[in-house]
Amino acid sequence: MSSFVVQRDGHAASADDLAPLAFAGYAHFTAMQVRGGRVRGLDLHLERLRSASLQLFGRALPDDRVRACLRAAIQAGPADLSLSATVYSPAGEFTVASPEVEPGLLVRTGPAATGPLGPLALAAVEHERVLPAVKHVGEVAKTYYLRQAVDQGFDDAAFVDHRGRISEGSIWNVAFWDGSAVVWPEAEMLAGITMGIVRRQLDRLGVPQRVEEVTLAGLPALAGAVVMNSWTPGLAVHRIGPVSLPEAPSFVKLLHDAYEAEPLTAP
Repeated sequence: MSSFVVQRDGHAASADDLAPLAFAGYAHFTAMQVRGGRVRGLDLHLERLRSASLQLFGRALPDDRVRACLRAAIQAGPADLSLSATVYSPAGEFTVASPEVEPGLLVRTGPAATGPLGPLALAAVEHERVLPAVKHVGEVAKTYYLRQAVDQGFDDAAFVDHRGRISEGSIWNVAFWDGSAVVWPEAEMLAGITMGIVRRQLDRLGVPQRVEEVTLAGLPALAGAVVMNSWTPGLAVHRIGPVSLPEAPSFVKLLHDAYEAEPLTAP
């Protein structure tokens, strides 16, 4: 049984199915780790796909159809895998599709992943994404700034907006620790699924959280920082730009414990 599966609308995708999509850049997606055929935060993934489809295409696929497509791809592979679900318009780019054109769904699976080893050093880059609340494709800046950061001796990049606020990483959300509470940055960003899972589980556990502006100048007052995405709920960050940060293993453990408290759900 292969970890690599590509299905279009619930069925194995052919070369003819994929050819028109090879260079398409007007689409959105969600990514998840599947364990034992189940995922965490399924409701958040469905809401992400639904709301982004309405914003980009003016209509969305029914949740039950999305779940059926996810289920078909998961059942075609091993119990543990990585999965991405991409929603696109069959009308393609540079066109305005009529409201009757229903979006398509491309589901791809691959080997299970856990992300890189930390702690990470992040270059501070002034950048603001277009439609930051949508996880859309074709974002050349993410890879460009990652490559630039590595060339400069960093592991990845953190984005800083025009007001000097740290917002997110190239493919990560960022979170901070003040010694007693989790601090989420106030800025325009993509609210990640792992971020959503962690926040609601921290609420359940009674852990203090707040949202506030975080700048490079304010980093020395904080007791730790992490990045998170579908790979991990917390990977320590020991430097952002010129500022060093404590690795805060207790903070990292807190986030992992919160994430593990989220139940796994079958699509």
